[in-house]
Amino acid sequence: MDSLITAAARALAVGDPLGALKHVALRDDPPALALRGIAMAQLGDFARAKALLRRASHDFDPKERVARARCVVAEAEIAFAARDLGWPQPALEAARECLQRHGDRINAAHARYLQIRRLLLIGQLDAAEGQLATLQPGSLPAGLRTIHGLIVAGLAIRRLDAPAARLALADAEQAARLAAIPALSAELASARQVLQAPAARLLGQGAERLLDLEAVQALLGSGALVLDARCYRVQQYATQISLAGRPVLMALLSLLGEAWPQAVPRATLIARVFRLTLCDDSLRARLRVEIGRLRAVLRPLAQVTATQGGYALVLPAPGTLAVLAWPVEAPHSEVLALLMDGESWSSSALALALGISQRSVQRALEALAAEGKAQVFGRGRAARWTRPPIPGFATTLLLPLPWSGD
Repeated sequence: MDSLITAAARALAVGDPLGALKHVALRDDPPALALRGIAMAQLGDFARAKALLRRASHDFDPKERVARARCVVAEAEIAFAARDLGWPQPALEAARECLQRHGDRINAAHARYLQIRRLLLIGQLDAAEGQLATLQPGSLPAGLRTIHGLIVAGLAIRRLDAPAARLALADAEQAARLAAIPALSAELASARQVLQAPAARLLGQGAERLLDLEAVQALLGSGALVLDARCYRVQQYATQISLAGRPVLMALLSLLGEAWPQAVPRATLIARVFRLTLCDDSLRARLRVEIGRLRAVLRPLAQVTATQGGYALVLPAPGTLAVLAWPVEAPHSEVLALLMDGESWSSSALALALGISQRSVQRALEALAAEGKAQVFGRGRAARWTRPPIPGFATTLLLPLPWSGD
């Protein structure tokens, strides 16, 4: 490997794509094309980066399996950064196995971290933890140890485990100081903000207050019946009832929970849930049907009783009840709540779940995307929507490892 290729690889390893381009910008041999592709990806030009990497992979001799595998890993990470989550994962796994067989354990570990980051993004937390357990970060470079810490923190945040998240971020910060890559420091600062920012709004009896992640964790462990409108879930200790895809039931339950132990008038329920000012016999009948469905769902944890003027929520034993909502009440919160399950949704599936038109859902998604609260991957009928990763990952982390042409 010549000196210019070595210098470019070192520049990429410390997050300096412009420095790397100074060494290989005028070269068209496969190693230089690959490094130029990674540099362009770090600069955000994904289309040009993919073209360069594919050209490099094509130009490498078929016997240069390791070099080709590295190109596949780099292209996979570009797809991840562009949220093309439909990129073929078997190709990435085959590249990872090739790198592992040929002794390139660092790039093999990088490919594994890329697979785990994708699982974390789409909400497959158990699978992500299973793959993370196969890695030993102590023997890896500081940059990858930082990424490991960010992933552990992301898993802890998703599971509402604030102490574990803080511990993971502390380990990641120690590794980031050794790596000295600005993008890593920026990601750590972003993760810290997630921990410090309000995570939910506690509602009840006409009052409300903001809770951070640790307060939410404490509330869930207190034995209170928690009606979490953020993720359409009812929880008491380890017992959970999911209302995902049932927004009408969640809306009814939230109103009843906010008024608990008082009753909510039927007219108020109809106006707030069905968004209609009329209150005729047909709407009262529809309300009875939905209340019946809610009773059937809640039966293990609570009851809904009819009163002279409306409906009230009744706990089977003396206890406390809490309603959690988004920290800031904002438009399109019902769409955002469905996205919070971590899965990728099509606009048609969201429209079906919410009982509204697909065009209304599309407008809501576009508004949420403009605010950074939702993101799309794919186009046309293949478009899928999800929430941004927690914490995010900088696109400048594309293969921040020395490249070799062996």
